[in-house]
Amino acid sequence: MKLRIQSINFDATTALESYVNKKISKLEKFFDEIINAEVYLKVVKPETAANKEAEIKISIPGVDFFASKTCDTFEEAVDLTVDAIDKQIRKYKEKVASK
Repeated sequence: MKLRIQSINFDATTALESYVNKKISKLEKFFDEIINAEVYLKVVKPETAANKEAEIKISIPGVDFFASKTCDTFEEAVDLTVDAIDKQIRKYKEKVASK
């Protein structure tokens, strides 16, 4: 799986990048056909408490999964976004298995 992390309007720390990498790699346990993952981390303007946005796009053969969450911290946003992608992948697997 190819992983690309982009930080928009700020510079991501190595700790944040490794946290994102760890969370995304957990998705491979559920579904091993993931081709690539794109993670966009943004600081949303105006400056409010919940201004950290994480967008994740996961590509598998023939299907793309996408989720976006805005929270107080990037870690929380990434957690919620990965959970949303996980639900989408599980639903897709159930749909494919029932055919």
